Amino acid sequence: QVQLVESGGGLVQPGGSLRLSCTASEEYIFRFYEMGWHRQTPGKQRELVAEITSGGSTNYVESAKSRFTISRDNPKKMMYLQMNDLKPEDTAIYFCHAIFKFPTNVSEFWGQGTQVTVSS
Repeated sequence: QVQLVESGGGLVQPGGSLRLSCTASEEYIFRFYEMGWHRQTPGKQRELVAEITSGGSTNYVESAKSRFTISRDNPKKMMYLQMNDLKPEDTAIYFCHAIFKFPTNVSEFWGQGTQVTVSS
């Protein structure tokens, strides 16, 4: 069973920075899967923050552009989310996600999440 494990969350003041990390138990995840970071706050749907293809192409939600940077190191089986200029509205549980779309079905995995709290 594939496991995705996040780390790096915590409490930070507004304007501060955090770097989230995600690792997977299986190498093929990093070879073939698109990966991304999603976040969720109580009472709201989980939303995409940033995603990155196996080839390194990236996509961000509008609120994350210019502040967040997603990256992946496939040989090290690591994915990162560098978050700068954090705002209170960035407070959420952040989830690592991996997905591969076959012609007739989808394979995807989620991490357990890491809490990010932005507060003074």
